Amino acid sequence: MSPNSDATTTTAAHHETAVILPANLHARPAGQLARAAAGFTSAIQLEHGGRTVNPTSVLAVMGLGATAGTTVTVRGDGPDAEQAVTALADILTNAR
Repeated sequence: MSPNSDATTTTAAHHETAVILPANLHARPAGQLARAAAGFTSAIQLEHGGRTVNPTSVLAVMGLGATAGTTVTVRGDGPDAEQAVTALADILTNAR
């Protein structure tokens, strides 16, 4: 191995998507989002109404005040950003 080589190469990625909520973002989907978000290494954010929160906090997610018919944007930065954003968008899309 040469002195200039890096043995640990990490691929960072940015991924985002917008979801129109079918229902209000209440405790059940907020809890599902928090559990799912905690399983990823990428930095994930939810944005709604000019506010941005870390989705690993149920209270922060509920504090967005997102209601049915409004748009929530999911952003991820890191090695598993695409998977994280896809998983969280799926939870938002299926919120009931």
